[in-house]
Amino acid sequence: MRIRWPRRVSGQVLAAQLSITAGVMVLATALFLAPLSSEIDNQAMHQALAIAQTTAADPDIARDLAATEPTPKGPVQRAAERIRRATGALYIVVMDSRGVRWSHTTTARIGEHVSTDPREALSGREVLQIDVGTLGRSARAKVPLHARDGRIIGAVSVGIGYGSVRDQLLAAVPRLLLYAGAALGVGVLAAIAVSRRLRRRTHGVAFADISALLDEREAMLHGIREGVVAFDRQGRIRLVNDEAGRLLGILPNATGHTLEESLPPGRTTDVLAGRVDGADLLTVSGGRVLVANRMPTKDGGAVATLRDRTELELLGRELDSTRGLLDALRAQDHEHANRLHTLLGLLELGLHERAAQFVAELTNARRASAEQISERVHDPLLSALLVGKSAIVAERGVALRISPSTLLPARVVDPRDLVTVLGNLIDNALEAVAAHPSPTPSIEVELRAEGTTAVLRVSDTGPGVPPGMREQIFTEGWSTKPPALPSSPEAAPGAHEGSATVSPRGRGIGLALVRRLAERYGGMARVTARAGGGAVFTVVLPEALTGNDTPTHEFTAAGESR
Repeated sequence: MRIRWPRRVSGQVLAAQLSITAGVMVLATALFLAPLSSEIDNQAMHQALAIAQTTAADPDIARDLAATEPTPKGPVQRAAERIRRATGALYIVVMDSRGVRWSHTTTARIGEHVSTDPREALSGREVLQIDVGTLGRSARAKVPLHARDGRIIGAVSVGIGYGSVRDQLLAAVPRLLLYAGAALGVGVLAAIAVSRRLRRRTHGVAFADISALLDEREAMLHGIREGVVAFDRQGRIRLVNDEAGRLLGILPNATGHTLEESLPPGRTTDVLAGRVDGADLLTVSGGRVLVANRMPTKDGGAVATLRDRTELELLGRELDSTRGLLDALRAQDHEHANRLHTLLGLLELGLHERAAQFVAELTNARRASAEQISERVHDPLLSALLVGKSAIVAERGVALRISPSTLLPARVVDPRDLVTVLGNLIDNALEAVAAHPSPTPSIEVELRAEGTTAVLRVSDTGPGVPPGMREQIFTEGWSTKPPALPSSPEAAPGAHEGSATVSPRGRGIGLALVRRLAERYGGMARVTARAGGGAVFTVVLPEALTGNDTPTHEFTAAGESR
């Protein structure tokens, strides 16, 4: 009958542990029994030696050996038998210097020559041995017998029956086996407990499946377009897939290190470490907007997932701008209708010259505003942004002014970054001004070049930012507006009015993006107070401009950048 090896990991571990435990116990028992036999032999020989020495030390035996004859009822035989019975020895043989017995268990052998060589004992040496004599196998000892003057006049041979030695050995075996069985039982119980725990932890997985599971896990983790970071109970990183490494900028050798050793301090580190509660938490890392979730594991660790929401966030902002532009166009449509009605009335009244003057004033005002922006801001994307924002700002009753010191040549390395920064700052200023009415609400924009450094400054007439909050407003998740739903298009940059809160989702991303972009260029973003009330946001972007006047991009006839 063929014994089948278990397939489950827990079963194989149990079988291996039981085999090892049983093998170790058998080996330990054998290694213990092997020296035990030799040790019992030594104990028996030394017991015989002690009896022989005691017998040889009896002065009456030495005296009677010299003064009497070897007879079954002689004094030497009586003394030897007395000692034998008292000690339980197999025999006590007293011999003279010729090797003739003076005592023996079998009295008929008294007067005969001993069966083993007595020369060593008669020469003055003590002898210990296991040997076979007339009474069978025994552990024996021989010592010289001295007269009062020190001469050797004979020897004493004492034997301990080997059967009693074997009985001691056999008596020790059951006790030893009992201990070994108890130890084996404890080992079996421990192995079963470990096996059950392992079965619960491995969910009954077979060894053959582990390799396939690991391959599938690696393929899945490194193939999905969602970042995954796993932590142990001490907060050390134990897994980072490719997407998480790309989004967070974590090196492959970060495994085994803590988050603080792999990421700079900030909201991203706090979210991944679990110091910020909530689901679908927004954070910014390396200029990218991420949605993070953290799920604890049963072993005390955690798994954090990251989704790149940068493109969606940009699309949402573009949608916000488009909606604002549509609102502005709708308002301008009403205004245009009113102007047409005015023009029609002038014509019907016959005031043709006044009608022509009215049309010229409207045309020149619109053209002057657009030409002013294009003359000072040479980059098409930035000037188009300012023209569009001016219409939106005007529709909300706020004036958008271009600072007289504004002058930005068409040497922008990446206009999209400057559009992101400027758009966020204008939106932020518009929210602040709209929420804080003033007699002359306005926003002033200044763009200028200092060598290859671009300086962007946006000031507003809003409530300003208290000094204690001037660093907090650039933190991810910091916002003064109520949280928006994930699908809400109002997840725009947080304004800087009123009291501040940390919003868990959809808020507080705009100014954080502004600072991250500035830091990516090696620059900075800060807010100060405006003279007369309000706030001034300044962003410095080193190396954002090229070193010559050649434009870094062109526009086709269709208006698309190439």
